[in-house]
Amino acid sequence: MVYLAADIGASSGKLVKGRLTSDGRLEMETVHRFENRTIEKADGTKIWDIENLFQEIVLGMKKAGKADFVSIDTWGVDFVLLDSDGNIIGDAVTYRDARTERLESVPDQAYLYSRTGIQKQRFNTLYQLLSLRQEHPEYLEKAAYLLFIPDYLAYRLTGVIKHEYTFASTSNLLDPEKRTWDYELIRNLSLPVHLFTELSDPGTEVGRLKEDVKTSVGYDPMVLLAPSHDSASAVIGSPLEDDSLSLSSGTWSILGCVESEPRKDEAAMKANLSNEGGPGRTIRLVKNIMGSWMLQMLSKETGASFDELEKEAREVRRIPGFIDASDSRFLSPSSMKGEVEAALGVSGLSRGETAAVIYHSLALSYARAIDEMESVTGRTFSHIAIVGGGSKDDYLNALTAMYSYRRVTAGPAEGTATGNLLYQMIASGELPAEKKNEVLRRSVMLTQYKRV
Repeated sequence: MVYLAADIGASSGKLVKGRLTSDGRLEMETVHRFENRTIEKADGTKIWDIENLFQEIVLGMKKAGKADFVSIDTWGVDFVLLDSDGNIIGDAVTYRDARTERLESVPDQAYLYSRTGIQKQRFNTLYQLLSLRQEHPEYLEKAAYLLFIPDYLAYRLTGVIKHEYTFASTSNLLDPEKRTWDYELIRNLSLPVHLFTELSDPGTEVGRLKEDVKTSVGYDPMVLLAPSHDSASAVIGSPLEDDSLSLSSGTWSILGCVESEPRKDEAAMKANLSNEGGPGRTIRLVKNIMGSWMLQMLSKETGASFDELEKEAREVRRIPGFIDASDSRFLSPSSMKGEVEAALGVSGLSRGETAAVIYHSLALSYARAIDEMESVTGRTFSHIAIVGGGSKDDYLNALTAMYSYRRVTAGPAEGTATGNLLYQMIASGELPAEKKNEVLRRSVMLTQYKRV
């Protein structure tokens, strides 16, 4: 059978074709790549070009030529509202937009954490909905449906509306113990309850393509729900052992472990850990850290390539200082170099020095988060499995091993797409779940970094 993963991150997307070979390897081919671009409107609102994303998926499906199954994963928290005719109300606003900074009041964080177990981040779905309630209540009054980005794209392919569990768990609106919406919280926030319909597990069939889409792509695969949050798919694509932490390294760095039950105690809240959903109704206890976004911004700002930034960072002999790589001040600054300097209380950093601060601060943030994770869970983690585009960053991986004093493996670089494809194979019945790691070992070359 042939499988197709549409894997869309916060800066780019791709469609990856996969199949299971006769000798038990995952064979993958990237058939289409595209930019995930944001648009800044005249009033300053930052939105996703959601129609372009749909068209790029259709184009990628055409290029694939054939697939029995297709599934979509994306970054977390963002959504669209639809009216009763299925048309978008307002815009697909990006989490980097400043609208949540204008909230006049927000719920108490201790109260929220006790209910949802989600770390405080100003862009969570909950805060975005509260900003709509404050600035555009007419949107919520008119809305018949709320669909998260991958759910909406699957709806555009099939005409079927579903809410996928792992993605919904990023919203700050779920009860992580019951693995369903916290309807009491939703009512207390004066949000429309009818927007939050029954949750579906990863692997659920959404449906076949609509006639116009089927005619356009030339075949009719079954659309499946992947673990639709890209970090959840990345865990499936990670070579995890009993003592492993996964680190999905890309625009964001998502560090975490798999637990059977949520942890919502004071220690977990102080560590700012999130209880997000995983396949099999597991809990991914994770820490969200800014990731390569800061380097992307520095590259764009200075005109230096990633290779140039890494080279110059390696040549810095004295690091000017460290920053908190989880601080929301680095989410969307006008100047990343200026924001790093402001955080350090210095000025006149070279781009190499700025890059060095970011590299070392990221690695140190990983190490500190691992210590917090061990303290909260009572477990010992001696292995970090890095997947995603950041797994190709040799310098950051080596620094991670150095600061954490732990064994690091890097790969696969396409960890999210790999996990998406593997879960489709499991859902279709072609791959027994217990054979997943064996397929990974046969299919992926890992780079090892020893702790020092």
